[in-house]
Amino acid sequence: MSTTDRAAPSRRFAAGLVVAGLIGLLAAATLLVEKIALLEDPDRILTCDINPIISCGSVMTTDQAEAFGFPNPIIGIVGFTIIMTIGVVLLAGAHLPRWVLRGLGAGATFGVGFVHWLMFQSIYRIGALCPYCMAVWAVTIPLFVTTVAMLIRTGSIRPQPARLGRLVTDYQAVIVTVWFLVIIGLITRRFWSYWETLL
Repeated sequence: MSTTDRAAPSRRFAAGLVVAGLIGLLAAATLLVEKIALLEDPDRILTCDINPIISCGSVMTTDQAEAFGFPNPIIGIVGFTIIMTIGVVLLAGAHLPRWVLRGLGAGATFGVGFVHWLMFQSIYRIGALCPYCMAVWAVTIPLFVTTVAMLIRTGSIRPQPARLGRLVTDYQAVIVTVWFLVIIGLITRRFWSYWETLL
């Protein structure tokens, strides 16, 4: 396959896809296994049911856990498998066409949007946090930021103004760190009354 991109994705980016894909795939697969176990025995205490706040079971039994009519982890299993595959192909030295890279960007955009909807539902509607879900959140955000940066660097997208693109490519770690800190702050504030009991 040929590509008209000015530059190819770096091996570091490709390795990041493999790592993020593997972590996300393991988390999604574990969630699906736990979901099946819960369907078999509704009274089962899941491995991720740690306390009233950190509890997968509380999340899995809600309508939000099947946003499209089937368990959400299935989306993760498919999506993270594709991400990991693209990473492996890039590490092998393949030159992917621009539409594949843009497709990766579209998938990452959908993923980050979906996990933020799930975050809102978990924090403010369900009132519980699923550890495996949070693992998916934790890999999806840097995956999105690094994918956007890769698309800018390869010329697959050209943000306007151009300095916005430079900001994304030059400060990826800062963007991800601030993003995480905001989420941690929201979680801390929302469940502060419970955290106080642990002090």
